[in-house]
Amino acid sequence: MAYIFLDESGDLGFSKGSSKWFIFTIALTDDYRALERVIKKARRTLRKKHNNVRELHAYHADEITRKRVLTQLAALQGLKVLCIVLNKDKVYTDLQNQKNHLYNYTANILLDRLHSKNIIPLNETIELFIDRKDTNKNLRESFEQYLMQSLSGKREGIVNIKLRASHEEKALQAVDFMSWAIFRKYEQSDYSYYEIIKGSVIEENLLFP
Repeated sequence: MAYIFLDESGDLGFSKGSSKWFIFTIALTDDYRALERVIKKARRTLRKKHNNVRELHAYHADEITRKRVLTQLAALQGLKVLCIVLNKDKVYTDLQNQKNHLYNYTANILLDRLHSKNIIPLNETIELFIDRKDTNKNLRESFEQYLMQSLSGKREGIVNIKLRASHEEKALQAVDFMSWAIFRKYEQSDYSYYEIIKGSVIEENLLFP
């Protein structure tokens, strides 16, 4: 059984206040409990005033928590991280006006790398966890259907796609930290967090370079 957790950083807006980059990150593991344990351990070290926080987000965490979580994730055996980095400055104008298509297209390219690089045997069962976020229900269902058709058409094994709220799925919180570290490298030219996890990153592709 292969467990895949998909997260994103940045936004797909193209206004002055939007991010410069958009990043999809996936973490691949056969022991998702290990990801959960990192988050649980991090929560236990937080001050009492933060104990009522429903979930950990790298963006809101302090530097000590960020580095602690990333260091522990980098130490996990068998954890593989892949990401696709969208250079929004190079996105064609017509695609800028088709954000749902661009979103699906970008995610699919990343997941397709699992097959083109033979990272997961074709007959192995996959459980793909996606952060449910606050998107429109119809858009979520369309995205789920799109990915299911894409993955199932290339595989012999079973593919299960599970949309989860990140506060319910601690492994998604773990991937949020890694995705944020990669995003920080591109958006802020800050490599300090990325350097912690770069040994786990096996694929990092720039889309529209």
